[in-house]
Amino acid sequence: MQPDPVAQTRAGAVRGVRHEYGEHYRAIPYAAAPVGRARFAAPAPHPGWSGVRDATQPSPTAPQPVREFAGLDMAPYFGPGWVPGEEYLTVNIHTPSAGDPALPVMVYVHGGGSVSGTGGAALYDGRAFARDGVVLVTLNYRIGIPGFLDLEGAPANRGLRDVLAALGWVRDNIAAFGGDRDNVTVFGQSAGATLIGALLATPEATGLFRRAIIQSGSGTGAFTPEQAQRVTSAASAALGVAPTADAFAAIPDDRLLEILPKLTGLDLRTETVADPLAGLSPFSLVLPRQPADSLTNGPAAEVDLLIGTNTEEGRLYLGPYDDLDNSTYADVLTTAAHIHLDPHAAVEALTARYPGASAGELRSALLGQALFEAGTKRLLEAHARLSGGHTHAYRFGYRSTAMRGRLGATHTIELPFVFDLADEPWLHGPTGLLGPQAPPPYLAAQVHGAWVAFAHTGNPGWSAHRAGSPTVRHFGPCP
Repeated sequence: MQPDPVAQTRAGAVRGVRHEYGEHYRAIPYAAAPVGRARFAAPAPHPGWSGVRDATQPSPTAPQPVREFAGLDMAPYFGPGWVPGEEYLTVNIHTPSAGDPALPVMVYVHGGGSVSGTGGAALYDGRAFARDGVVLVTLNYRIGIPGFLDLEGAPANRGLRDVLAALGWVRDNIAAFGGDRDNVTVFGQSAGATLIGALLATPEATGLFRRAIIQSGSGTGAFTPEQAQRVTSAASAALGVAPTADAFAAIPDDRLLEILPKLTGLDLRTETVADPLAGLSPFSLVLPRQPADSLTNGPAAEVDLLIGTNTEEGRLYLGPYDDLDNSTYADVLTTAAHIHLDPHAAVEALTARYPGASAGELRSALLGQALFEAGTKRLLEAHARLSGGHTHAYRFGYRSTAMRGRLGATHTIELPFVFDLADEPWLHGPTGLLGPQAPPPYLAAQVHGAWVAFAHTGNPGWSAHRAGSPTVRHFGPCP
């Protein structure tokens, strides 16, 4: 029997476990624990350790609220919720072998509305990537108030800074796990994908990755400073403290979580911009310009990009609550008012585009366009103009049979196929994300295979998307 594998990082040695496709290392710190005042500071290097650190057990997770979707098991996506512990700025690694020659590396950034999630969630199991010759890294980052609330005396966008720190750790350490530091693909979904869009426009990200995959993110999902200050003012009032890092540092994490309901649903519309998150989350990046309009500031021109959305993104926010069936035209206008400066014109245009659609279907389409599709299109087109043939687009249309088909090709539904987990029993059954009907067996092979090919070569298997000659690869039946 072979001994457990040991890898040497710059901070110290770590011991993992073997599995049928390689080796697995968990909870390796990439930065110092964010405790006390450090919760609102830039990530700092980890001080290291002596001896061999156990890397076989799951990491603590970032402080986060419980999130439930009526009748739908989203635990595979969100993970176990808040698992308290100081050292949660960690990475998990699946590798074919730490002794292998340099292999492509994929670094995954989880979603969760910038308020929940973990890189250790069941949906992000990396065994299939290790099986196919890729080193898979998943990570945790600060979310919610510690990660994104804009505070005097604290650097902005601390969650994004954590991702940058994790990518720096990968650059410095991934060779010890068989990875090629010069062939890193960063990929993510939802809020994680939006962070990756920001990385493309961030100067400090230059040289940290060669390729990027953006799944159901947005290049226009950032708050303006004015919008961010409205959230900060509400949080400050709810806690009864000054809106400064020093004041918030004295508040325990559980109290920061208690006030989150008072922040959700704030009116963030201004005279010139709507709420890019449609009132669903009070946390996002805080930027003077949207990433889609700032790509020349970062490494985007030198980065291969694979980007796309699902065909019915908005159903996740309506289907579990019967809102697809029970919405009224007034509900459609209310939704439109969150995300459009002229809601009546927006609804008229959408009704013309989808004649005969129900009120619930119109609300779903409004949410999907505002949260993901419009910002994805803008980022796609901006990168295609800039990169000259290094942009690939996809559209995912497989419809889940969960909740009597009400989920459809909703937000998150591509993830089991990306990670080649679509046959797992916990994704099926009465409350499973994919529903009772098994998807076609070839679909996971197609999607996962395209992601692996892109990580190897920058070509997922179809033509690049160019201005004037758009090419989109459709997975599953796409209308």
